[in-house]
Amino acid sequence: MDLFLFDPDHLAALAAEHGATYRAAEPFPHIVIDDFLPDAVFAELVASFPGPDELAWVHFDGDHERKLASDAPADLPPYAQHVLSQFNAAAKVEFLEALTGIGGLIPDPHLWGGGLHQIEPGGHLDVHTDFNWHQRLLLDRRLNLLLYLNEDWRPEWGGDFELWDEDLTACRERVAPLANRCVVFSTSDHSFHGHPTPLACPPDRTRRSLALYYYTNGRPASEVGPSSSTVFRPRDGEVWRRPGTLPRDRLLRWVPPALVDAARAARDRPRT
Repeated sequence: MDLFLFDPDHLAALAAEHGATYRAAEPFPHIVIDDFLPDAVFAELVASFPGPDELAWVHFDGDHERKLASDAPADLPPYAQHVLSQFNAAAKVEFLEALTGIGGLIPDPHLWGGGLHQIEPGGHLDVHTDFNWHQRLLLDRRLNLLLYLNEDWRPEWGGDFELWDEDLTACRERVAPLANRCVVFSTSDHSFHGHPTPLACPPDRTRRSLALYYYTNGRPASEVGPSSSTVFRPRDGEVWRRPGTLPRDRLLRWVPPALVDAARAARDRPRT
């Protein structure tokens, strides 16, 4: 395994080139940078990325998301561990501070919620805002970084990363998940994003990415709110069930059989 280290001078040049664009971007600060890793590093990362059956993935299969994720550093392939460690190293953090103007950034060595992500055909991620508080580090989440690992990706397969306005009336930008494309964006209670359209890639393909999150001790007063987990929201025109409800068949899975039988007996008991 060849040693890979980010070049601080190259990162400084990228920050200088893209910083103003990042801060002025709508609907919230973000940037898209192509060809982010050296070709050889990217190729090795893709080659070592595990398939759906090659790792103990965490399966998210709810109403609002269908994806695979692995955020346990020790379970990841060695090369992926090495590359992820460089995204959390000083050179990378200093680049992100210069790019975004957010000082005092702190990486997450535990990769809580981040790490490797993979979407199989039919998978999706409804529009949402992210959890905003790291319960272990006791820090505010401020930045997301995504690196896509999808070679020869075709437009008809979908999987675009969508950035939505605060009222969820319009998608303001779509980003195709192309190979070696990096997306950085600021996270807040109004940074709505996702890829809500089910993935239409062939059965032997998946949408692959690295995800890293960065934190600060506190955040601007204008962004302070209650701590929250991931919050999914319907787009304009979508109709969802009342928040917190489950379909009846899924709800019954969580009810002990004895209680289900008692409820049915009470329902069927003759009325006097």
